[in-house]
Amino acid sequence: MKKQKYFVAYTPEEAALVIQSLNRLRNALLRENRDSGCVDELLLKVMCAPVKKI
Repeated sequence: MKKQKYFVAYTPEEAALVIQSLNRLRNALLRENRDSGCVDELLLKVMCAPVKKI
């Protein structure tokens, strides 16, 4: 079965807010000595997402 892909369109300001929020969540998890692997992966995907003009 194929994995379903999702496409999200947002402004640069919204992208900055998403990155900032994910980074805060990651820092909170690290402070609590919890695994932050999933958040790390998602943060990298958002940061490295290709930019496409609409």
